[in-house]
Amino acid sequence: MKRRTLTSVMATAAILALTLTGCGSAGNSVPEGSATMWTLAGGTEPIINDSVARWNKAHESESIKLDSFANDAYKTKVRTAIGAGEGPTFIYSWGGGVLRDYVEAGQVEDLSSFLAENPEVADRYLKSVLPTGQVDGKTYALPNNANTPVMIYFNKKVFEEAGVTPPKTWDDLMSLVKVFKDKGIAPFSLGGQSKWPNLMWLQYLTDRIGGPEVFQAIIDGKPDAWSNPAVLAALTKIQELVDAGGFVTGFSSIAADSGADRALLHTGKAAMLMQGAWAYPTFKTDAPQFVKDGDLGYIPFPAVTGGVGDPQNIVGNPSNFWSVSSKATPEQKKAALAYLKDGMFDAEYTKQLIDTGSVPVVTGVEDQLKKSEDADFLTFTYNLASNAPHFQLSWDQALPSTQGDAMLTNLDQIFLKKITPEEFATNMNKTLGK
Repeated sequence: MKRRTLTSVMATAAILALTLTGCGSAGNSVPEGSATMWTLAGGTEPIINDSVARWNKAHESESIKLDSFANDAYKTKVRTAIGAGEGPTFIYSWGGGVLRDYVEAGQVEDLSSFLAENPEVADRYLKSVLPTGQVDGKTYALPNNANTPVMIYFNKKVFEEAGVTPPKTWDDLMSLVKVFKDKGIAPFSLGGQSKWPNLMWLQYLTDRIGGPEVFQAIIDGKPDAWSNPAVLAALTKIQELVDAGGFVTGFSSIAADSGADRALLHTGKAAMLMQGAWAYPTFKTDAPQFVKDGDLGYIPFPAVTGGVGDPQNIVGNPSNFWSVSSKATPEQKKAALAYLKDGMFDAEYTKQLIDTGSVPVVTGVEDQLKKSEDADFLTFTYNLASNAPHFQLSWDQALPSTQGDAMLTNLDQIFLKKITPEEFATNMNKTLGK
């Protein structure tokens, strides 16, 4: 399958991107030639910052220089830097299509032998998460923070007042649409303006109907893979839900990035919302009393009758990942592997993640989660990931960016009823192999 090369994408912007400046972080006062680590500002940055500071204090000969960057600036900087052979020792990524690009360009180390020699490292992680860091059966990246599966949030008070219970099957879900519409409540909130929230519906329905093999064929670039009956059936169900009035009026003008979709749920204007675990901290910030009163519910995506996909499969973002640059010096690689073995997910690192309302992608933290003020949500999220036979990365991350962009554009047209499922498949089949 023909894929984009890193050099063709990055070379022209390399000089500009390398001039971007990062935010200062712990570990900057370290010896010349230390391993370098780039990460994103905000989010888990303070946790990674503290972890590197502790590491450097105890491992002067294997120190790490950490710098952080805003999300968009980082994505530009790291890809151009890697293409120019000047990337950091630790490469922060989401796995998926970009990781494959790095692998095919020979820019990242194969960590398979490292894991074979240190099996306790692989055993540390939830089994459903590790595959996102693999390409063609070999491991090139290891998880570094929390897992964020997609789920259905619901307003318990709205459900109680309607005298109904959360859906366990797709038929249940469709039946609830009429119930809430008759009460003047939107069955589902949706930030359609942002486009990426639409993708959660296609992913879950395709998986429930046809299983993970359907999308794997798309990743593999098999001819007409988008015409798989499971994809067409999923797109059909989405349009049936649109026709039934399943989404809030004007959903295509609602932005998820601003939290407008979540506001409709906690104000009772919508009964349900499909979103990732990353939405939970926002609910706590924007509607603390709503969360404190126990009015925020959450359930797995329902089963689809007749589907062959396992109802315990989940989609979302399994984690973020560290890869090790193949262009690093032997000393930098040694320090990087030592940190991945002994510095990642030590007791303090794991505790800090949990304290922020996040679920670490490691085993054996059940008791810690139960002691958190967010115990119910964290335990629910952890069980989703730990019990999942398959954890599918968001398709817009798993696919090369050109395919991912085309997919979101065409899916937007599906939700707006401007194209048919067959037209969607035809359009997307043209992107395969590019």
